[in-house]
Amino acid sequence: MTDLNRRQLLAGAAIAGAATSFGLPAVKAAAPSAGAQAPGFYRYKVGDYECTSINDGARTFPMPDKFVVNVAKDEALAAADAAYMPKGMVTVPFNPQLINTGKKLILIDAGNGVANFEPSKGAVGRTLQNLVAAGIDPKNIDVVLLSHLHPDHTNGIRAADGSIAFPNAEIMVPSVDWAFWTSDENTAKAQSNEMMKNYFANVKKTFAGIESKVTKYEWGKEVAPGITSISTPGHTPGHTSFAVASGNSKILIQSDVTNIPELFLRNPDWHVAFDVDGDLAQQTRHKFYDMAVAEKMTVVGFHFTFPSVGHVEKDGNKYRLIPSAWNPTI
Repeated sequence: MTDLNRRQLLAGAAIAGAATSFGLPAVKAAAPSAGAQAPGFYRYKVGDYECTSINDGARTFPMPDKFVVNVAKDEALAAADAAYMPKGMVTVPFNPQLINTGKKLILIDAGNGVANFEPSKGAVGRTLQNLVAAGIDPKNIDVVLLSHLHPDHTNGIRAADGSIAFPNAEIMVPSVDWAFWTSDENTAKAQSNEMMKNYFANVKKTFAGIESKVTKYEWGKEVAPGITSISTPGHTPGHTSFAVASGNSKILIQSDVTNIPELFLRNPDWHVAFDVDGDLAQQTRHKFYDMAVAEKMTVVGFHFTFPSVGHVEKDGNKYRLIPSAWNPTI
């Protein structure tokens, strides 16, 4: 038996570094490095429906001072460090969901889009390319169902050239959110808050000229075959989650009830900077997850690590995410 310890590991690293510095020939790989990630999509079943988690990418950035607005930054950084995120940084994934009912193709949220994210070098805005990789022509999407009107959920309805990415789709938005973000009065009030100011401007820009393609929906309704809208306000006034049901199977698509679970599921009373009403979002979070735990529901999170499917368990006054095992079959 080989006795491997930390000292031996560090010594091995030092020897490798020394070989490089002394100009010894490097061992070449048999093939060049790919330099790019594989397509990101994952299929799973809900009754007769075939669902696909579509990875729009992930952003890693220095944690802002008030990323968590109601705790000290050091405490938030400690939670990120405990999740093995890069030092001083936070990573936020993005994962729209495609529901194939057999008759309709419904895309829940559209991702970041590519037009405004050139500096990301492909880190986000990957929804269109991953749909194509999954064998889906964007022209065949029947409905784009938006959970709320934040940019990372809406901007993907536009292609890089500004055209409509899903030209044949009905675009559905929560009526409460539409009323809030298109209000001239609310827009005027937001001018002193840079983030909110940008959000209002983004809604105006994203939906300019396509208002006729937009359908407003209400909470507690079947908004598409087998998909029921659930009132989960706080993150935005009209923030919506969805129950997807087919036969005896049912899942909850929680949208942004929580941002990254490593911080906000483990600490459900923390308020992320993007919440319009942090106190209401906190109340919604507990109510939603208590329901999911009681019913042992599968939960899909837009900001969960890809493929973003799992279960939530109660852990004292907190919660924890149990990711579903990767299934090689559908």
